[in-house]
Amino acid sequence: MIKVIEFAFRLRTIWAVFLALFVGGIMIAAAGHNPFTAYGALFHGAFIDYYGLGATLVKMSPILLAGLAVIIPLRAGLFNIGGEGQIYMGALCSTGVALYVTGLPDLAHFALVIVAGCIGGGLWALIPAILKAYRGINEVIVTILMNYVAINLVSYFVSGPMMQEGAPYPYSPEIDDHLFLSWIMPGTDVHTGIIMGLLLSFTFWFILKYSSVGIGWSTVGHNPVAAKYAGINVKRQILISMFVGGAVAGLAGTIEVIGLKYRLFHLFSPGYGYDGIVVAFLAGLNPIFLPFATLFLSGLKAGANVMQRAIGLESTIIEAIQGLVIIFTAASLALKFNKPFWERFLNRKEAPSTVKGDSKNV
Repeated sequence: MIKVIEFAFRLRTIWAVFLALFVGGIMIAAAGHNPFTAYGALFHGAFIDYYGLGATLVKMSPILLAGLAVIIPLRAGLFNIGGEGQIYMGALCSTGVALYVTGLPDLAHFALVIVAGCIGGGLWALIPAILKAYRGINEVIVTILMNYVAINLVSYFVSGPMMQEGAPYPYSPEIDDHLFLSWIMPGTDVHTGIIMGLLLSFTFWFILKYSSVGIGWSTVGHNPVAAKYAGINVKRQILISMFVGGAVAGLAGTIEVIGLKYRLFHLFSPGYGYDGIVVAFLAGLNPIFLPFATLFLSGLKAGANVMQRAIGLESTIIEAIQGLVIIFTAASLALKFNKPFWERFLNRKEAPSTVKGDSKNV
């Protein structure tokens, strides 16, 4: 019995999601709509309908990479809240290479665009990492503030030096079509970026679980003092983990440019970096579960408009449900399984029957 309870406890983030949906259903009912009809329209529009599934997967690509950008540094004990800014800087650097580097073979140009986006996001994440490693400055505050710097830097470039001539809105010229990612679902905008995200999730799951690099990050994250005495260069691990996390976020910005928008827009990200924080914790900080958490959150976002059209319920209710998911998931992760408590509890329940049986024998 204790093993069943422990297994159920390991699924606590799933129970948190169900609880959030239940409370969301109460809110929908309070608004005068049938929760089952609302959720049916939402999930059908997000996962069953062909074009709805396409919209879900398009949103899933950058959020999945943004989630990895949170999980990787967190293994080393660092809270990377700057995924949004790293997405913007990755997009800016990759767009610059796409537009202004010429004369290269198509494949080499494509590879250079990808590398530029990763380096842009990685270097942006390296700034708070250096401040953390050498000055002890809290990386949460620095990464949050740097998000706004990155967003405004991109706004400056697409409103000035990189702005398309005669554009009615701040955006850059379109990149060459040989840099476009391939489509994988005809008639939709789903591109190979989703495959890149899935491959990276599996790759980093393997690295974090079985490689010496992952073990080193985990050691630093659990106890940096012990890691130092074990011969691990703590500062180097901080820098590497943050750079890698930022590089993955920068890749998310790159694939938004070369896979979906084909140019750099002002405010092109609707908060993918912050969504990455949600899915990272929803997945229990495990890269192998990250695609499922990302699919769920992306489906909520993609199905919101379908639900609104189907039953007339405002799509803002989905934002409330997302908030509930965050609250309940955070609360579930704060809980710890107390095996001695459950053993005492189960033994206490069995005690009366044992005494009763003994009295009959007497």
